[in-house]
Amino acid sequence: MLGGLAALASAPALAAARALEPAGFVALGDWGRHGDPVQSAVARGLSSAAREVASRFVIAAGDNFYPGGVASVRDPHWKDSFEGVYVDPGLQTPWFAALGNHDYRGVPDAQVAYTRLSRRWRMPARYYQASGAAVGIPDLDLFVLDTSPLVDDANLDERVQQLCRGHWWAEEAEPQIAWLRNALARSRARWKIVVGHHPIYSGAHGDSPVLIARVAPLLEAFGVQAYINGHDHDLQHIRRGAVDYICTGAGSDGGRVRPIPGTRFCLGRPGFAAFRLGAETLDLQFRDAGGRVLYAAAIPRTRQA
Repeated sequence: MLGGLAALASAPALAAARALEPAGFVALGDWGRHGDPVQSAVARGLSSAAREVASRFVIAAGDNFYPGGVASVRDPHWKDSFEGVYVDPGLQTPWFAALGNHDYRGVPDAQVAYTRLSRRWRMPARYYQASGAAVGIPDLDLFVLDTSPLVDDANLDERVQQLCRGHWWAEEAEPQIAWLRNALARSRARWKIVVGHHPIYSGAHGDSPVLIARVAPLLEAFGVQAYINGHDHDLQHIRRGAVDYICTGAGSDGGRVRPIPGTRFCLGRPGFAAFRLGAETLDLQFRDAGGRVLYAAAIPRTRQA
């Protein structure tokens, strides 16, 4: 009985100690290409890294299904590009997914609906907040944006691509911006990470004036440490003000990229990002398709702009 009482007494302490341990996760964007050789190679590297950092979840930063999203929850793309590719046990964790512009060429709400059918796919709405407590990280809040409605009104080519596939998805930008402002203001998490498909600052597609004007000030005002995105098919770490901007859009392809003001690292090679979240530091690694570390940096929890 004494042994049982001792175990009960120590349980809260063990739980608290686990919460203070560095927590791993991995992130990739622009990945779903029917399991082609590059996607499959990156998936193998991602699996290795997920096991190494004891990943608790995956961030999928949009353009989840090329070239035109999915048509329904029964679309074969789900098996060909997701379920049949990321099969390693280390990747059977929650996938917090954002929508990308290629996803809007299909039926974006099919990706929302798939959440109800999947053990790991997490997209309860087109934009949403996820508490880290659900994956054992109570000090973390994730805010996943739907950036296409914020930027596509100025992108005629994207609208044409949607129309060519018989779609025209319209959603007002202001409700999402108001939601982000309110959600960040309510959050009491010590770590806040915002995810969106489109980059705010970019050495490939170029900076987004809309996101610079409407999203970046909220990141600064409410103490967000990192913004994670895809869209650019490369790996970039850019530091502007008090926020680190991390592009991990090389999940199945590489592309041209150049340094811009604030760039700490950039490389147009297939790969992904791996993270370890500690009490005061978010450790970032960019890795190539073979899982080899290309770059490492430490992002502090607090920093003056």
